Amino acid sequence: MSLQSNIEWTDATWNPVTGCTKISPGCKNCYAETFAERFRGVPGHPYEQGFDLKLWPERLEMPIRWKEPKMIFVNSMSDLFHEKVPDDYIARVFDVMCRANHHIFQVLTKRSERMMNWTRDNYRFVNSRLNGHPMLPRNIWLGVSVENHKYASRIRDLQRTPARVRFLSVEPLLGPVHLGPSYLKGIHWVIVGGESGHKARPMNPEWAREIQRDCLSESVPFFFKQWGTFDSNGNRVGKKAAGRILNGQTWDELPVNVGLRS
Repeated sequence: MSLQSNIEWTDATWNPVTGCTKISPGCKNCYAETFAERFRGVPGHPYEQGFDLKLWPERLEMPIRWKEPKMIFVNSMSDLFHEKVPDDYIARVFDVMCRANHHIFQVLTKRSERMMNWTRDNYRFVNSRLNGHPMLPRNIWLGVSVENHKYASRIRDLQRTPARVRFLSVEPLLGPVHLGPSYLKGIHWVIVGGESGHKARPMNPEWAREIQRDCLSESVPFFFKQWGTFDSNGNRVGKKAAGRILNGQTWDELPVNVGLRS
């Protein structure tokens, strides 16, 4: 949890839940698990329990006290829609996000079906409707992680949520993800990145270039986060040396009318 974040596409992180369990190949080298497990058993440390799932109700009000508007990544160290997070606790998190509407909240999950069902069945917002379901406020963005095309069904679930802003985190990109008009319909932002760390799996540069072309064709903002441990030529050079230049430039596009960054 931090008022500052090193994640390129956000400003801050907020973790009212920590800990998670693996559900797909993108989880294999989870940075959050690696970090948390370093402190398992350390008395009094926030990760004394390692990466076991834990609710932190005392952290719920934190964004309300942050006066400067920020883009906030929700649960960078967990998944809000994990099966062990109670429905009523999710509701409390959403209540805070609604009240702290001077911020933008970026909610990212691999558990897309639960996110779709929860937002359609439990959220109540009366101003406007999508396919018969109340719409979420503009400051709550919903996103899914997709590491290869096998998990593209998560995008279908996201498309069915009543979010005004929907985004994809295609990171770590472990195989081709064929987007095109169908999968990009109703998607407002795509983030792509390769895996980093000493156990990183390489990303084929053409996988990233294909997604960038699809986004350009459909006028969807594209953000290239990093090559990761391997550079664009497939050499293991480390994240910093590999950089984040794709097709001769950096890609830092955001959804239109964000209103928080100059």
